[in-house]
Amino acid sequence: MAPTILVVGATGNTGRGVVTTLSKLLPSIASFSGHKIIALTRSSSGAEAQKLATLPHVEVVEYNWVDITPEWLQERNIVRVFIAPHAQPNQFSEESAFHVAALHGGVEYVVRISTTAPNVRPDCKAFYPRSHWAIEALLSSPEFNRLRWTSLQPNVFTSFILGPASTFVKEFRKTGKQGPLRLVSSEDAPVGIVDANDVAVFAAHLLVEDDTTKHNKAKYVLNGPEDITGRQIVELIEKEIGTKVEEVHFKDMSFLEWLVNQPTSESKSIILSMRYAVESAWTGLCTASTTSKAVLELAAPEVTPAEYFKTMLS
Repeated sequence: MAPTILVVGATGNTGRGVVTTLSKLLPSIASFSGHKIIALTRSSSGAEAQKLATLPHVEVVEYNWVDITPEWLQERNIVRVFIAPHAQPNQFSEESAFHVAALHGGVEYVVRISTTAPNVRPDCKAFYPRSHWAIEALLSSPEFNRLRWTSLQPNVFTSFILGPASTFVKEFRKTGKQGPLRLVSSEDAPVGIVDANDVAVFAAHLLVEDDTTKHNKAKYVLNGPEDITGRQIVELIEKEIGTKVEEVHFKDMSFLEWLVNQPTSESKSIILSMRYAVESAWTGLCTASTTSKAVLELAAPEVTPAEYFKTMLS
């Protein structure tokens, strides 16, 4: 069986970009021209999965990644893996089990998605960055020396930050009326928000590196090419609607109240701790200048906030 690159969460924010980029890269690299890609998804019949299935070298497989065993990986000759884990409170138990399977299943190299770099520490008040810290600590232990890995620590995704702005413009164009504009961003702090596809492109380039030892145990920070503030987001909106935004709420986290009121078995206090995750951005710790040198050299992010905003509106 051909050596295979497994993409976990192939139809997600970053996964589909990883699959698409790998499909283009494999034929052009002699040492990888015989590899294939397994795009793992929860539903192979979905529209995104069907699109991926048409790409060269790609096989779409419907399977729950938390059930993957060493034997499953060996049977499919999985040699490299991309994984973007979920951000639920049980992330550590499920992702760590996957890495144990990878270690014992003969996987050579894993590229994983972490979260905003300043938050990945054991004392972060938000729950999910602590899970990422714990996973990186586990992978750094001597017991995992056989498994090479790289952790990507991207800034907040552009789609999340600009989503309310896009909705505001579309609603104004439809009705001619304004409601309150609620932005997670602070008014003045610059943040290097990043396009998920730019993160995917970098991950794909890592996965086809002949020598992964130079990236082993690396934690790479990824930001977009430009910073943006909350005030600049408002200016983008005003340029599109041709008038002033009447009411703006910066640092707005009201969506969390909606989130915790949804049916869930999770602790509400744990979910609400997500409000602390944005403090690093509000205090200026997440600027484009913090992007790792290796990212800029291998596949620098290209999409600016203004370019992405135009795409959202088209």
